[in-house]
Amino acid sequence: MKPDIKLEQDVAAELRYDPITMDAEIGVAVRDGVVTLTGHVHSFAQKYAARYAVERVRGVRAVANDTTVQLPGAHARNDTELAHAVAEALAWHVQVPDAMVKATVEDGRVTLLGEVEWNYERLAAESAVRSLTGVRSITNLITVKPVVEPREVTKRIRRALHRSAEADARSIAVETRAGTVTLRGAVRSQVERAEAERAAWSAPGVTNVDDRLVVAVL
Repeated sequence: MKPDIKLEQDVAAELRYDPITMDAEIGVAVRDGVVTLTGHVHSFAQKYAARYAVERVRGVRAVANDTTVQLPGAHARNDTELAHAVAEALAWHVQVPDAMVKATVEDGRVTLLGEVEWNYERLAAESAVRSLTGVRSITNLITVKPVVEPREVTKRIRRALHRSAEADARSIAVETRAGTVTLRGAVRSQVERAEAERAAWSAPGVTNVDDRLVVAVL
């Protein structure tokens, strides 16, 4: 396993290399492969990018993103302005069934509500508002309606894992019950773990993914 000091250096280098996060004031601490980010970022999109920049680094077992969003004065919006922007962004996104998704805004914090048929629609709603000026945080409370038998969901997920170039299906156990998919086993990286989650969420009828995968760094 990569020493924590080396991992800390690699994470800091990746944050400086990423064009979205390179100008952010982000502190990095590492303990037993778990990375904690602190400091300030200029937008919620930058905070989001920081997390995924860290997950790209080999040896990272988990990420705690404790950075805070401090909007520059030019990017400040009142809640009414931001609510209008959020509603418009949801309406214009082709993958969002906007009649089924609603949003509330309080002090720059956006909460998404509603019920959709596919998880990609749930994620699309979050993506639609993530980069809007004035957003400080997003809470996605959109739920997915179950429409497929659990046994069929499990079969579809296993097929997706076998097709994936990023995931080793042999090391991942899949169990589906009442719309919840539980993933167990060991994976080689956060990227492989994310791909397993993506495969699970891509099956119709999945309402929750319980990710119990462990990153076993060689």
